[in-house]
Amino acid sequence: MSILQQRIRKFWNAISERDMDEIRNGYCPDEDTYVVLEGPRLATKGFSMIMKGWGDFVTSSISLDKIIWTEGPYEEIVGDMGWIGGVTDLYISIGDKEIMTTFRSSFVMKKIDGDWKIRHEHVSEAHPDPYGVGDWLKKDK
Repeated sequence: MSILQQRIRKFWNAISERDMDEIRNGYCPDEDTYVVLEGPRLATKGFSMIMKGWGDFVTSSISLDKIIWTEGPYEEIVGDMGWIGGVTDLYISIGDKEIMTTFRSSFVMKKIDGDWKIRHEHVSEAHPDPYGVGDWLKKDK
């Protein structure tokens, strides 16, 4: 497993364990860090607001059970910046209700003091038909 895969797995484990210290440790700690969310807010800018969101998440009734890469992850590192992305299946529980949702997931990572931190995160669910024309990719005949 690559260093970026290990780092994201450590971050996801921290979410499952509701470990705010390790969740906090996963991000670049400044107000330019930017997260595009899967939820109704669309995006959050700034470390302090990102941590507010995670604080509210870990005290909510939502439990992250597991995340599995189903495509990728693909990645590249250039100097002290890198990215990792692919398609993930996210399994959560809310009380007795279990939910699995497929997301596009990507992270831009920055190496700070020897550790890779999230500089930008994008997790989104695909819209089934965003333009009302289905998939425009033509099938080969």
